[in-house]
Amino acid sequence: MILSKIIQHKKQELKILQQTLDVCDMARQIKRLPPTRNFQAAIRLPGCVSLIAEIKQASPVKGNLSRNFNHLELAGSYSRHGAAAISILTETEFFGGRLSYLEEVRQACDLPLLRKDFIIDTLQLYQSRLAGADAVLLIAAVLSDHKLRQLLSLAARLNLQALVEVHTPAELERALRAGAAVIGINNRCLQTFVTDLNTTDRLLSLLNRPDITVVSASGISSREHMQFLRRRGVHAALVGEALVTAADTGCKIKELLEGGRRLTDV
Repeated sequence: MILSKIIQHKKQELKILQQTLDVCDMARQIKRLPPTRNFQAAIRLPGCVSLIAEIKQASPVKGNLSRNFNHLELAGSYSRHGAAAISILTETEFFGGRLSYLEEVRQACDLPLLRKDFIIDTLQLYQSRLAGADAVLLIAAVLSDHKLRQLLSLAARLNLQALVEVHTPAELERALRAGAAVIGINNRCLQTFVTDLNTTDRLLSLLNRPDITVVSASGISSREHMQFLRRRGVHAALVGEALVTAADTGCKIKELLEGGRRLTDV
């Protein structure tokens, strides 16, 4: 199973990081950093589905997604064409990401940045904040209730917002109990990697919390998909593959944003 392999590899990476990084020193450095940008406010705008545009080089299923992948060029295009925030995949072994992508985009872009990785330890939150993240992804499927609450609490203390990813009703309930304010509904099953946009619809029917910001992720690639999400009251869509593989990134962003607006606003 792909997810199990990813987590096992991440645990091995962490053993090395724990030998080389000093949390106390990292905490001192963080105190000198400027404030983070408000990820939640940026993606929750009235009357539309905002776009979280993702920098993603590869996937475990499809391999490399772009022959001419350039993270800085993508970030510039996303920023120019109206993305509300940028998600940056930093997992190396399976997704071809780099933590340095986050650091470099931070220097070149004013949008809020989400670090998308398999975060399972508090050390990764300190690392994320120092690298320039404004928010982090926490995946309910790979975290115990205790660990999810622990990571949410530390993220808040580090001024990092958290997008808590869920795929099932049980994970949604766990995320809400833990105090998540931003819920990401992943339309891709992490066990099979099959996508179904109706996953968002099913979980939204169980969520009657206007205070929760909802992000739909995976399998979103067209104007019609964005219209579907808008009709259901989703606040933002996280889109990676459809943008990275587009012949014209700017045109694809325009198409998606038009689908995410009311017709009277287009």
